[in-house]
Amino acid sequence: MSTSTFTDEPFVIASTTYRSRLLVGSGKYKDLNETREASLASGAQIVTVAIRRVNIGQDPNAPSLLDVLPPSEFTLLPNSAGCYSAADAVYTLQLGREILGGHKLCKLEVLGDEKTLFPNMPALVKDGFDVMVYCSDDPIQARMLEDIGCAAIMPLASLIGSGMGILNPWNLSLIIEQSKVPVIVDAGVGTASDAAIAMELGCDGVLMNTAIAGAQDPVRMAHAMKLGIDAGRHAYLAGRIAKRFSASPSSPMAGRVVK
Repeated sequence: MSTSTFTDEPFVIASTTYRSRLLVGSGKYKDLNETREASLASGAQIVTVAIRRVNIGQDPNAPSLLDVLPPSEFTLLPNSAGCYSAADAVYTLQLGREILGGHKLCKLEVLGDEKTLFPNMPALVKDGFDVMVYCSDDPIQARMLEDIGCAAIMPLASLIGSGMGILNPWNLSLIIEQSKVPVIVDAGVGTASDAAIAMELGCDGVLMNTAIAGAQDPVRMAHAMKLGIDAGRHAYLAGRIAKRFSASPSSPMAGRVVK
């Protein structure tokens, strides 16, 4: 079978279909040129933008992210990073929507603790947005957020920027099993194998920033993450063998040559 014949379900968020299941951030790069090069190497179509930290037109006298990641090439995902109240988050996302000409898709991030940056999920507020919500890996809270009407559930793998990978695959599996909207791992990924594991569990996608921007070679790491996402997705669709506590020979025992 040719690899070109492999099929997959479409990756749909808020009625829009995307080709890439890797979502990337736009912060922490050394300059805007590296931001663009890494984004292109990742193959990502959705790029998050922290409205409070990144200029997308708020300051007309400063370089804008839109110069290197124009909306004609990428879906920009405004997020409310740095907000510690629902009111601040809504104001921030309203600002992003206005700058981007009525863009509805957004990432809601309301933090509950300055040390751990765990999300304060009950602070969710909707104002006509298609909300992708950052949350903990609590299956009950994830179900509540979906019931509220979130377009995607984005549980953390581990603490933001920690690079510790997926610490609780069982909780993620429970969330995936129950969810009818996309489940996208957000936060904690450190390297390509972490991304592959998330996809092997059945996640619909992975969002990352620090794992790419903080690498010694961000552009190469972005490409590695793309390959990890693809490998993990194919492995999930292929169906892995069951784990067992005894050896199983690769060659059949019947019909073997004996002396």
